[in-house]
Amino acid sequence: MIGEEFVALSLTPLLIGVFSAIACALPGNFLVLRKQALIGDAISHVVLPGIVVAFLLTGVVAAWPMMIGAAAASVVAVVLIEAVRRLGRIEPGAAMGLVFTTMFAAGVLVLEQTDTSSVHLDVEHALYGNLESLIWLDAMGWHSLFDPAALSGLPSELPRIAITLICVSLFTWVFWRPLKLSTFDEGFAQTMGLPTGLIGLALVIVAAVAAVAAFDAVGSIIVIAMFICPPAAARLMTNQLERQIAWSVLFAIVSAVLGYVLAGYGPLWLGSQNAVSAAGMIATVSGVILALTAIFGPCRTRLGAPST
Repeated sequence: MIGEEFVALSLTPLLIGVFSAIACALPGNFLVLRKQALIGDAISHVVLPGIVVAFLLTGVVAAWPMMIGAAAASVVAVVLIEAVRRLGRIEPGAAMGLVFTTMFAAGVLVLEQTDTSSVHLDVEHALYGNLESLIWLDAMGWHSLFDPAALSGLPSELPRIAITLICVSLFTWVFWRPLKLSTFDEGFAQTMGLPTGLIGLALVIVAAVAAVAAFDAVGSIIVIAMFICPPAAARLMTNQLERQIAWSVLFAIVSAVLGYVLAGYGPLWLGSQNAVSAAGMIATVSGVILALTAIFGPCRTRLGAPST
């Protein structure tokens, strides 16, 4: 009975949380190393107006329109950030903060002023996600994993984020050398003929796709945390890029699993009758991991560019 309950109620939310965390952490490593971690925060905010516009144009909450809208909003945000930085002659962090808060606020205003009563698309959903409700109603135990009829009833968010994770992993693998070179020595990469500007834009678009794929299920809280916390914690554990990627994936998995378990059972262990937000707990656990590596990590006192 316990196995049947776990497969039906917890397996799919847990897998979606893990896949979302890894999909965001992989590009997050390069954003952190490029000192552009705030872009991850910006992306998680600017996808909202992209999703809202896509919904208004199509009338449905579908994966491809949402991803196209989010990617387009991310490109617009990057262009605006560069324009504000150049025209206003202000530092990049201030430009990013101005653009992503403005676009997120615009998305919230449009969302509140439009009729979304027929779909599950609202401000709280955008912030906290929908992780706890992504249960597998057709599952009757572990044998359902091999039952085509039961598999057809899987929440659509699971195959969507699984495909996104595969695409993000392939992008990281195929463009590994250009990403490394443009991240550690942009000038040298340019002398080798690498289009560093296009590489940076491609990284932002891939991060945007990962963000919107995770956005519907886990909300912006986890997206923001997973872009920054696991890569930053991994950076405090090693000076080698390959090991940093591995550490970030491990920290993302631990954050998702431990956060989901603590959200559901932690309050019960403490005598409370109500569970807490899985998204909030996963983000909290990732922050605790970052704090622990900042205190005990072997590379905390000699930070610099990791070796390639």
